[in-house]
Amino acid sequence: MYTDKKNILQLAALLKAHGIRKIVLCPGSRDIPIVQTLARMPEFTCYPVTDERSAGFFALGLALNENRPAAVCCTSGSALLNLHPAVAEAFYQQVPLVVLSADRPGAWIGQMDGQTLPQPGVFGGLVKKSVSLPEIKDSEDEWFCNRLINEALLELNHHGQGPVHINIPVSQPFFNFPTAEIPPARVISRYEGNEAIHRFIRIFKQYSRRMMVVGQMNPKNALSRQTAEALAPHFAWMTENISNQAAPPNAIRHIEPVLAALGKDRWEEMRPDLLVTYGGHIISGRLKKFLRSCPPAEHWHIAPDGQVADVFQSLTAVVEMDPYRFLTETAPLISGTASGYPALWNDVCRTLDEADFPFSEMGAVGKVMRSLPPSSVLHLANSSVVRYAQLFNLPPDIEVLSNRGTNGIEGSLSTAAGYASASGKLNFVLIGDLSFFYDMNALWNSNYGNNLRILLLNNSGGEIFHALPGLDVQPATTRFVIASHQTSARAWAEDRGFRYLSARNEEELEDASALFTQETGLPQPLLLEVFTDKEKDVELLKTYYHNLKK
Repeated sequence: MYTDKKNILQLAALLKAHGIRKIVLCPGSRDIPIVQTLARMPEFTCYPVTDERSAGFFALGLALNENRPAAVCCTSGSALLNLHPAVAEAFYQQVPLVVLSADRPGAWIGQMDGQTLPQPGVFGGLVKKSVSLPEIKDSEDEWFCNRLINEALLELNHHGQGPVHINIPVSQPFFNFPTAEIPPARVISRYEGNEAIHRFIRIFKQYSRRMMVVGQMNPKNALSRQTAEALAPHFAWMTENISNQAAPPNAIRHIEPVLAALGKDRWEEMRPDLLVTYGGHIISGRLKKFLRSCPPAEHWHIAPDGQVADVFQSLTAVVEMDPYRFLTETAPLISGTASGYPALWNDVCRTLDEADFPFSEMGAVGKVMRSLPPSSVLHLANSSVVRYAQLFNLPPDIEVLSNRGTNGIEGSLSTAAGYASASGKLNFVLIGDLSFFYDMNALWNSNYGNNLRILLLNNSGGEIFHALPGLDVQPATTRFVIASHQTSARAWAEDRGFRYLSARNEEELEDASALFTQETGLPQPLLLEVFTDKEKDVELLKTYYHNLKK
């Protein structure tokens, strides 16, 4: 029988799945649930060693003998520190050694409780990866625990071999062993080169409901037409305008409206069996909810650094390869009848018209995006603006940039100004008032020229907060949460040499946007400030999504 501690059960299952077969076990009380569970599994050969200093080197010898990972397990407190010399040797000799340490719950560290010290990260830079598992109380804890164990064990042989440390907090009671079988746990694998391609082709053939999701990609790169045409019929492609030219022309680019029109009651029938992802961040919150609630059987993520990124909580394989190379080399190997799965999504798309709003922030974004000159550059600030931009079509030759690495409001204008200063194209910046005023010093230099044009959406505060479901902001706290203000950029813009334009209604916006998007060169940079009412904007947006469901 095995422990009832779910983090230990996950650990046991994944040690087995990742090929660990020999484990050195040290005595103690806090590690009893770990020791008893591992010792009773027939897949493991276990060795009892009392002295942790010796145990670590004993495990090192096991790993050296077979040239495969071995593990050593100890109890909490100073027992772990006694493994330090062996860990250092394993690091510099590049030996795959797994250190398993039982720990007291975090609340008791530094509280004069016995055998306690800060164990997470205790080996510093002498391990390739150090994780501390959560004690599992809900499904998110379970996913997090699973991901951490996979990450640590994958690192044993990633870009050279070396030791890793997995710390396991164990609360009382820890002498219960009611579990008859070790439950299965999700295994994340990592592949490279030809192995990745050949394994993927086998997986590809097993499933017909295939989806490709493309995150943010560099605008300077593009998926070749030949590769796109070969792959397009076999996948339902989901992408956003920050993906630039990283997906076929027939990809679904308005993810939020499509999923809203589909309705959650139909999400299950649209579930993919195979999900392939590449690129950076995804903007769509609905897509994240859809794929987390309707997870695929297989999720392959293609990333040059080979790091685990499990945003949809379903990752099964990481391909360490440039995405374009992977897709280019995979495309000629894919054969067979095109899947009917993309047609299910295309049927939903055909029911939707392009978003169209009256005078509002959304209306201003749509009007400018529809009128952008060919081969210009579009910079999207974070918060509401980057989300609005996903509602509208965009010419394929437009470069799109946005600071989606951390999604903060700071620096959007400065990044755009820096890009524009080195660009020979017209650069358009779409930005909200809080982002603009937060970063207004981006214009406090002389490095920009007349190719910079800024659309400033000013609704006197943070509109996104009004749109958050369940948020009821009291009048007394509005200025703290919403950041309400009555500021205009006119004086600052004119002082910095910009030609200033403004719009407070549809007619003024029509006139100003015509000049703002004029292709021929103008002697000055432009700033168009559009003033809207945040409450009306929010209601228009809510009405738009509500009508999609009808």
